[in-house]
Amino acid sequence: MKRYILGFLCTILFSAAYAQTSVDSSRVVRVLTFNIYHGETVAASKQFDLDLLAKIISDTKPDLVALQEVDFKTNRVLKMDLVTELGWRTKMVGIFGKAMPFDGGEYGEGVLSKGSFVSTKNHALNARENKEPRAALEVNVQIKSGDTIRFVGTHLDHTNDETDRINQANQINAIFTKDEVPTILAGDLNATPETETMQILYKAWTPSFSENTPTYPAVNPKIKIDYILYRPANRWRVIETKVIEEDIASDHRPVLSVLELIEE
Repeated sequence: MKRYILGFLCTILFSAAYAQTSVDSSRVVRVLTFNIYHGETVAASKQFDLDLLAKIISDTKPDLVALQEVDFKTNRVLKMDLVTELGWRTKMVGIFGKAMPFDGGEYGEGVLSKGSFVSTKNHALNARENKEPRAALEVNVQIKSGDTIRFVGTHLDHTNDETDRINQANQINAIFTKDEVPTILAGDLNATPETETMQILYKAWTPSFSENTPTYPAVNPKIKIDYILYRPANRWRVIETKVIEEDIASDHRPVLSVLELIEE
């Protein structure tokens, strides 16, 4: 009898714990960040294999995708609009955010979304003279629960001098911490976790990964420079995180986080 009662109590406690952590699927957001190396697949037999890129994206079943190193009708990508091409192939809606003119076209960020955009805005980020301009592409979307969230894709300065990355991190904090709108920030930040750049961002954002799993280079990755962050911390719960084992399509590995928006 004692054993039966103990088992019954354990079942109740387990059920209560499960109920507390049960997931509301209408509030779950699957987020992918992927530096696509301007679409020029690095180790595949076919250059500009957009079908391969699209398959990698689609296989993760994302709701939102932040794309970096995106070309818009440049000569090097044969005048293709990469965001639109990938949107068609993944059955998602896409938007391009210009960071700078380049090679007969433009270069910058891209966002893909399973649903339509409520609003969009492209923010130019600070860059010193003779440095590559950068951008933070903001979209607002409504998820299944009816809540509106903000999603920001970005790509910070890549040079050895950290000054521009620090300035860009401070600017991102200044732009997106003026309110408490549930926000996800994703992208190639070109900064490892211990750097000043990331410490600035961590003051306002929470990383989705508890471990610093390397994301770059794609073949035998050594460092983490691709991130998915969120704020406010009390509005999100991390369900799953994963660095996708992919080393053909780009020089970065794609990063996936599954987050649940917590009710106020």
